Amino acid sequence: MGWWGRLGRRRSHAPAFDPDVWRPVRQSLPLLAALTDAEAERLGLRAWALTQRLRWSAAGEVEFDLPAQLAIAAQACLLTLGWNDADAEAAFANVHEIVLLPDAFHRQVEEMDEAGVMHEYVDERAGETSWRGPVALAIPEIEESGDFTGYNVVIHEFAHQLDLGNSQDVDGFPPLAANSDVTAQAWHRVFTAVWDDLQAHLERNAPTPIDDYAATHPGECFAVCCELFFTAPDQLHAVYPELLNLLERYFRQESLARFGRNPPARNDQLQG
Repeated sequence: MGWWGRLGRRRSHAPAFDPDVWRPVRQSLPLLAALTDAEAERLGLRAWALTQRLRWSAAGEVEFDLPAQLAIAAQACLLTLGWNDADAEAAFANVHEIVLLPDAFHRQVEEMDEAGVMHEYVDERAGETSWRGPVALAIPEIEESGDFTGYNVVIHEFAHQLDLGNSQDVDGFPPLAANSDVTAQAWHRVFTAVWDDLQAHLERNAPTPIDDYAATHPGECFAVCCELFFTAPDQLHAVYPELLNLLERYFRQESLARFGRNPPARNDQLQG
């Protein structure tokens, strides 16, 4: 049984931060257990506040309680852990609801290629979000998140929410803080180089250095790279070190150093 099965049982709410609820949540997920105590305390308070602010909905037979909510919110808030309270709160101000689904879902997609030809296909999705819309997450994919495997559906969808901070569509360019040392020019240069490299690999039918889903759209490129930044920074550094440095400055977190201090562990290693 995974961490969701142990945490997600029933719906309940608590008005004030309770360290006794947060502690087992932190210990259940390698991604959170790797934080320093100071980082974990700050993250716990922010995640607690987010669980209380959001509306939580479930489809089918999905059951969840406060610890399960907190585990999701903590992974979302990990994105903004390095920012001050005001910036962190503003980052997800347009998120009002999380919808939990029993399984992956399908969408009919229409896309036009560079030649102007419209393609229609059915896309299976683990999560979905939109501008001022709910964040929808599938439980099996949530349960696969939280460790250092390079995959995290919560981080992926909330990265899209960061991206939507200055636009109604994801475009791979989130708003930059006024006092950030990351410039728009540097952002576009680094991400354009990554995008071009991914496309070049596809054109010669070569395996892409990171998940090829990143090559489908600039917004997906940003979200996939955010997943890697937090859950497999060594892999990102090995293929795109300049991008890792850019994201360290953007998130104001040294994920590679954190990763190096804490050997990677999978969820099932902490279930004892």
